[in-house]
Amino acid sequence: MTGRIVNNLIEVRQGDSFTINLEVKDKCCKPINLTGATVLMQVRDSGGNLIFQVSETPVDVLKGKVALMITPTMTASPVGEYNTDIQLTTSDGKVDTLFPRDVNAIGTFRITPQVTTGA
Repeated sequence: MTGRIVNNLIEVRQGDSFTINLEVKDKCCKPINLTGATVLMQVRDSGGNLIFQVSETPVDVLKGKVALMITPTMTASPVGEYNTDIQLTTSDGKVDTLFPRDVNAIGTFRITPQVTTGA
């Protein structure tokens, strides 16, 4: 599970798995109950074409914990930089962008080169 998240960047090696664990909290740092909510991450090229998307895997929705499981198939895209964000839609229809946190920034999903290509 090779990858990292730094500021407005998610970086993963081509062909690798990566799990993004999220714990959603309110302004008072209390966990938000995510029952009935969805968390969606989309990765798009510079032309706006969808490269892949991934929805949440519940971990402990009562305590605001979900994971985004990025698979080797998803990271098999060409090496390069793509646009991304992660959005939460609550059961009452409210939408909040969880990543990037900077409202003036576009999130970047970078796929870095691999050396090993299989047996």
